[in-house]
Amino acid sequence: MQTMRAPAAQGAATRVAARRVFRPVAATKVSTAVTTDVSKRTVPTALEEGEMPLNTYSNKAPFKAKVRSVETITGPKATGETCHIIIDTEGKIPFWEGQSYGVIPPGTKINSKGKEVPHGTRLYSIASSRYGDDFDGKTASLCVRRAVYVDPETGKEDPAKKGICSNFLCDAAPGTEITMTGPTGKVLLLPADTNAPLICVATGTGIAPFRSFWRRCFMENVPSYKFTGLFWLFMGVANSDAKLYDEELQALAKNYPSQFRLDYALSREQKNRKGGKMYIQDKVEEYSDEIFDLLDNGAHMYFCGLKGMMPGIQEMLERVAKSKGLNYEEWVEGLKHRNQWHVEVY
Repeated sequence: MQTMRAPAAQGAATRVAARRVFRPVAATKVSTAVTTDVSKRTVPTALEEGEMPLNTYSNKAPFKAKVRSVETITGPKATGETCHIIIDTEGKIPFWEGQSYGVIPPGTKINSKGKEVPHGTRLYSIASSRYGDDFDGKTASLCVRRAVYVDPETGKEDPAKKGICSNFLCDAAPGTEITMTGPTGKVLLLPADTNAPLICVATGTGIAPFRSFWRRCFMENVPSYKFTGLFWLFMGVANSDAKLYDEELQALAKNYPSQFRLDYALSREQKNRKGGKMYIQDKVEEYSDEIFDLLDNGAHMYFCGLKGMMPGIQEMLERVAKSKGLNYEEWVEGLKHRNQWHVEVY
């Protein structure tokens, strides 16, 4: 099965893959990027009107916004630093839940032809609903993991190999100008059927689009959108300090016990049924019978995170499908044909 990703606003756009060693967080920081108040807010419903925005801004004609805040949302024992970044957009680069923005970091690079050119666009899934964290439609949020490279021989960071865009964003001070493109993406959109169960499988910052989902489903009063289905989130991270937006998720689980389910796969803290590390595919497999039944009855299944998550998930699903007498390839193709299968990995 081929993995899918959102199309870039320009051909040069690339998604940032956090495949390096990451700087540990120096100290615990209490997060204000999330809330335990999950009551429904009034929102400016004019953003419900019109067609889905797509590629409104490009590399040649980008949008200039400003960073409002940057906050570390991982703890001291996390395997890397992840930041929640709120961007003031004044509502001028609207988007739908599940889409991405492109960010062009400042500065230049030397290309393969020896020519100095601007840095390419990096794509980031948007981590807020179209109404933003303030529910006024004037901001958008990103969930960014800081990428640094540590030389395996010296044990020291090599600044020349750090992630240019992630470090720019994580180091940005309030008021910093940010150059953006997009929005882009049609893969991770919510279904029109507001009663369809949503099964969301994320690793790391792949949780970003699902935060936009749960805020729309549970925390906003949109007369034309009333979610009545089941929202089931599977989240894979290394340990408890690497959890993202957990306070918000726990509040949703408490307030919507019949509609919101949350399951973590903590690879360095939990064991799977065979006694090995608990990876995301192991946690999903624990509920495979229920998940297959939900998919047979119209559920939508979403995957977002590093592309390395998919082989293990695919192998597990194929094994389960075979045990049920199903042809895996035909089963997945059927889900794709009915638009119930959504994969965006990078």
